Amino acid sequence: MSEAASETTFETVGGRRNAGSRAWIARRAEGVVIPLGALLVGMAAFSIFLLAIGKSPIELFDLMWRGGFSSWFSIQNTLSRTAPLLLAGLCVALPARLGLAVIGGEGAIVLGGVATAAVGEALAGSGVPGPIGIVAMALGGMAAGGLWIGAVGALRHYRAVNETISSLLMAYIAIALMNHLVEGPLRDPASLNKPSTQPIEAIYRIGAIPGTDVHWGLAVGVVACILCWVLIEKTSWGFAARVAGGNMRAAQIQGLPVGPLIVGFCAIAGACAGLGGTLEVAAVHGNANASLAAGYGYTGILVAFLARQNPLAIIPVAILLGGIDASGGLIQRRMHLPDATVLVLQGMIFISILFSDTVYGRWKIFNPELWTEKG
Repeated sequence: MSEAASETTFETVGGRRNAGSRAWIARRAEGVVIPLGALLVGMAAFSIFLLAIGKSPIELFDLMWRGGFSSWFSIQNTLSRTAPLLLAGLCVALPARLGLAVIGGEGAIVLGGVATAAVGEALAGSGVPGPIGIVAMALGGMAAGGLWIGAVGALRHYRAVNETISSLLMAYIAIALMNHLVEGPLRDPASLNKPSTQPIEAIYRIGAIPGTDVHWGLAVGVVACILCWVLIEKTSWGFAARVAGGNMRAAQIQGLPVGPLIVGFCAIAGACAGLGGTLEVAAVHGNANASLAAGYGYTGILVAFLARQNPLAIIPVAILLGGIDASGGLIQRRMHLPDATVLVLQGMIFISILFSDTVYGRWKIFNPELWTEKG
């Protein structure tokens, strides 16, 4: 081969590599740019709402920054609220890879918390070592959440019950069941004004990460996100789930175990949310009470949608929304706004995210297949 031909071949190969790199970046940039744009649009819409009621959007976003991220104290407060959001986001993201919209993670969280409190009460005075007791409580919480959301998957597969409706209704049932247990069979007689279960012994409490006021639940949530990403992206089970999510009928024709995939992924998702309830009881409250129904399961829906159901992307998104949630009290005091203000903001962002789904695949810059087309 002549020297000129070799140079031509090298340039051609190099050009193809560069084109392939640009295409790879373009395809993945779409999943970042569009959700970020939707987030900004939602905030812009909320700013218009604030102006309409005579409040300053600049002041609100300044307080949001100060309350969530401006100091070590606020950052620790944000990270403490991030832990349950990580696990609640996984409860939505995992079934979504199969094309399922499961939005009842709140129910799995509260039942996971109650199960944790019940196991903790059973361990009281047993002499079981602390680490073993914490693992037992976590398994109890995960089992409760896994069975609850796993039942949603079973209803979807075996009885064709819409998972969105069933998971939401079951969340209400779970909250009612939690109230019954906390105010009845599991109630601590000493809890007068606020019915609660018996306090968990100190040996079974989850402590803080050394040097911080953030409990170990944050690390647990991050590890859970990484493991779920590995499950989805690096295992044959995850590959089968992605195929079924693209076309469930085609997956059935190819012989993939669609039923076990649906029930299994829903059960794993519920176990993640149940673990979130464990962290709330063992690391935050020390017992189960009405504070378990704090809305983390519903915020987890927004977390998962903003992250495009990517377990790794859930981590930064949960931190962002944890900071917004942490600033709610400061916003309420300084701007004299109701405590539902943050919920209104989250609602507007969620609507914006839903609308943003209509623009995927339409922008030429993100679609290498359209780069060679004119116009």
